Amino acid sequence: MPWSTVVRRGGARMRWFGSAAAAMASVLVAFGAAAADSFVGAPGLGDPYYPTDGNGGYHVRHYDLALDYDPPSHRLTGTARIDAAADQALSAFSLDYAGPEVRMVSVNNLPATFDRNGAHKLTIVPALALLPGLPFSVTVDYSGTAADTHGDGWTYANSGGAFVDGEPHGATSWYPLNDTPLNKATFTLHARVPAEWSVIANGVNTENTVLDGIRRSTWETHQPTLGYLTTVAIDKFEFLEQRRADGTPLLSAFAPAVRQLREIELRLPEALDFLESLYGPYPFDAAGGIYVDTDLKAALETQTRPVYAPWADLGTMVHEMTHQWWGDSMSVRQWSDICLNECFASYTADYLWPERKEGRDVDADYRASLDEHRDDQEFWDIALGDPGPGHEFSSVYTRGPLFLHALRLRLGDTVFFSAIRDFYTAHVYGNASLPEFRAFIQTRTAQDLGGFLAAWLDRASMPPEEFLFPPR
Repeated sequence: MPWSTVVRRGGARMRWFGSAAAAMASVLVAFGAAAADSFVGAPGLGDPYYPTDGNGGYHVRHYDLALDYDPPSHRLTGTARIDAAADQALSAFSLDYAGPEVRMVSVNNLPATFDRNGAHKLTIVPALALLPGLPFSVTVDYSGTAADTHGDGWTYANSGGAFVDGEPHGATSWYPLNDTPLNKATFTLHARVPAEWSVIANGVNTENTVLDGIRRSTWETHQPTLGYLTTVAIDKFEFLEQRRADGTPLLSAFAPAVRQLREIELRLPEALDFLESLYGPYPFDAAGGIYVDTDLKAALETQTRPVYAPWADLGTMVHEMTHQWWGDSMSVRQWSDICLNECFASYTADYLWPERKEGRDVDADYRASLDEHRDDQEFWDIALGDPGPGHEFSSVYTRGPLFLHALRLRLGDTVFFSAIRDFYTAHVYGNASLPEFRAFIQTRTAQDLGGFLAAWLDRASMPPEEFLFPPR
């Protein structure tokens, strides 16, 4: 069925199918005014930091993404098939998307009306309403120049290639999704690039062929993942293949300018063995790293295969691989829970690895850090338990390790290490919150931890002396 009309409203391009125009008009009113409509999925899930992220009325089970990318022109052409299930009757719903122009949308293989609105919303009206409890599929075709986000999504590499790196919203720059920590899904990526370029992404590589000057590469993530943890990188990579004793394949990629960083990845099997000794079995069926030649403000724990900047070192790798447990396989419920990700990754890389692998006296490090910051109010200004929007990636890296070491000193090693491992195991492949962690830790000791946890997590000041060291 051909498109009947193309119009513009408020600068946003809309395509209409015959009588669906009236339906879309009413839907836009409902979305714009946040009107209550039991048949329209909410355009946001109310995260306290990012209330418009995510979408209501359905949950995604699997993404199947086909991409064509031409590095010289930066043209990205994609077809995203999204397999989902309706949680309610839906006359309309939305996806999160901020990438190139959308050309067509279909729902259950029937053309659908769509509109792009707000900062990152793709609103869709299916030809037939969706029924609660039933599966459905959405296909979105899009094409255009992939803009350079400079580390907040699709990013141009210095070599002329590109890669994806961005938390929390990087995924919206290259495919439509339900962009919320509460909706994990499996992921398949089919990429096509000119034959002289290589591709690496999350998970297991199931295809890498060249035909008629085009490289075809397929990557499959079999365990559920979040949008910001998905990635793809296109470059003229050199690859390092390793294999763990249990057979897990380790594949890492190095842009030409950073090939010297392969020395870091040669220690990846050792790092995984170490992390397993702390937190239990590695939760995925592949691992590795992607080393790009573009300066980034941070590395990112993209699932199975983190993205690293040229400044990365061994500690960076240990930090990002810790996230495969704390952040990736067990994810936050909302962004205020970020200490579960970053406090644990920082403590593991900055304290546990140096202590157990290098013989460092981390008790002395802890005391020295407290002495250094005793009169530094700015160091304590952002609360670990609720750092606030725009501040979530701040104190968790510096005060987070201090909090966990203080907790370890209070509980003792036996209780501390068994408790954090058990908490992770109880939430693997799901979500967890900081309040849940606090409640769980209290069940593992007869001590009343209320004052201790409040001092370390809720206050924007240095904890009292009684909470800095073990009780005498």
